Amino acid sequence: MTKGYWIAMVTVTDPDRYAGYQAHAPAAFAKYNARFLAQGGDADTLEGQPFERHVVIEFASKEQALSCYNSHEYQAARSARNGACEANIAIVTGCF
Repeated sequence: MTKGYWIAMVTVTDPDRYAGYQAHAPAAFAKYNARFLAQGGDADTLEGQPFERHVVIEFASKEQALSCYNSHEYQAARSARNGACEANIAIVTGCF
């Protein structure tokens, strides 16, 4: 089965409010056996809008990644971060 990847680029605008997201999101990632491949701010933006944080998360499949994103657990975390950040998130199919 081809893996799925969640790619997120985030700039936090309200750290106190974003802490609510950080408290809830791990439950969704654990439930869907997510594996963090990259997480942090040490990145060079060569094209496009710069972001403060870059995250790549591996899942067993694209369907699993989408299920995680659409889960009650993750949507609760997402609600907690409303107004706390600028984010771009994409879910893609792996190459092999």
